[in-house]
Amino acid sequence: MRRYDLDWLRVIVFGLLIFYHVGMFFVAPDWGWHIKNNITYEWIKYPMLFLNQWRLPILFVISGMGTSYALSKRTAIQFAFERTKKLLLPLVFGMLVIVPPQVYLEKLSKGLISVSYFNFWPAQAFIGTYPTGNLSWHHLWFIPYLLLFSLVLIPVFIFLRNNPNNIIIKTTAKICQNRWKLYWFITPLYLAEAFIEPFYQETHALVGDWFVITSSIFLFFIGFLLISVKETFWKTVQENRTIYLKCGIAGFTALLFIITAFEDGYVRHFTEALIKVFSFWSWILTLFGHASKYLNKPSKTLSYCNEAVYPFYILHQTITVILGYFLMNLPWNSFYKFSIMSIGTFAISWVIYEFLIRRWILIRPFFGLHYKNKLPTAEFHHQSSNSIFAE
Repeated sequence: MRRYDLDWLRVIVFGLLIFYHVGMFFVAPDWGWHIKNNITYEWIKYPMLFLNQWRLPILFVISGMGTSYALSKRTAIQFAFERTKKLLLPLVFGMLVIVPPQVYLEKLSKGLISVSYFNFWPAQAFIGTYPTGNLSWHHLWFIPYLLLFSLVLIPVFIFLRNNPNNIIIKTTAKICQNRWKLYWFITPLYLAEAFIEPFYQETHALVGDWFVITSSIFLFFIGFLLISVKETFWKTVQENRTIYLKCGIAGFTALLFIITAFEDGYVRHFTEALIKVFSFWSWILTLFGHASKYLNKPSKTLSYCNEAVYPFYILHQTITVILGYFLMNLPWNSFYKFSIMSIGTFAISWVIYEFLIRRWILIRPFFGLHYKNKLPTAEFHHQSSNSIFAE
C-alpha cells in the first residue's frame, strides 16, 4: 500500500530546500555559497542549521523506502535500468544545460570572467572541474549519490526482499516495536560523525567524499529496513510523535549550546557528534510520526506536486542564482529581496514545468519524468511514482 505521507514529506522537504538556498544568499560568508547579498546576516545560520540537520538525512531515508517499493515490482536488472535512466539522463542534462549559468554568474560576479554567456557556453563551460574549472553538478550532487547507493546495494536489497524472515528484518521489527530502541539506528551514524567526518569533510564531489557517502548510505539502507517491517514502524512513530518532538527540541537546544559555548576540541567533537545524530534522528522520527497521523491520504494536489518535485529540484537553484545576481548589489531591504527570490523561484520553476516540461513529451525524460504526460484516474498510483525519490 502506498504511503502518501512519504510523498507529502518529499514535496515539503524540497519546498523547504528552495527557502534554504535563498537563505544561503543572505547568510554570513563563512557559509560559502555561489553568490552573496551585499548585506549578510550572522543570525540566519541558526534556523538554517535547524533545517540542515535533518533535511538531507530524511531525504536519503525516504529514498531508501522508495527503493523498497520499486524493487517489489521489478527484477534487479529492471530496477538498475530504470534507476539509471531516471537519474543519469537528468544529471547529464543538468550539468550541460542547467548548472552552467550558476557557474557563469558566480565567476562573473567575482571578476573571474568578463565574456558574455554565449561566449562562455559551451566554449568554456566544460573546461576543467569546478571550482578551478567550470564543469560541475552543483546542487544536483544528490543524484549521483543516490544512483551509486541504488546500484551498489541491489544485491543486499534483493536478498532482503527474497528472504523476509531473515535475521536483519526480524531484528529491525523488534527494534521498531519500542520507541527508544529506534535510537539504535543512530549508532552507525554517530561512528561516521565521530571518526570519519574530521578527516573527510563534505565536498559533494563523490570521489573521496567518504563522510557523506558513509552516513548517507546508512540512512538509505535504514530507510529500506524501516519500510520492510511495514506497519510496525509507522505505529510506533505515530504513537510517540510527541515524545520524539520533545527529544528533537531538547537535542537541538543542546547542540546550539555546545556550538556557541565551547571551543573546538576532542571532548566537544565527540559530544557534539552524539547530540547531533540524536537531534536529527529525533526530528526525522517526529516528521514521520506527524505525517503518518495527518498526511497519509491521496489528493490531486499531491499527485501534481509529486510529479513536479523532481523538475523543481533540477531547476530551482539556477533560477535562485539568476535572481540573486540581479538583486545582490541593489540598496533594497533584504526582506524584499528574500521575498522576490523565494516567490520568483517558485513561480518561474512552475511556469517552466507547467508549460514546457510537463506538456512536451520529448523534454520530460531530461527531468526524470515518464514520456506519458496524461494519465487516467485508474493510474493515479503510477503517476505518483514519477519522482526518483518515490517507488
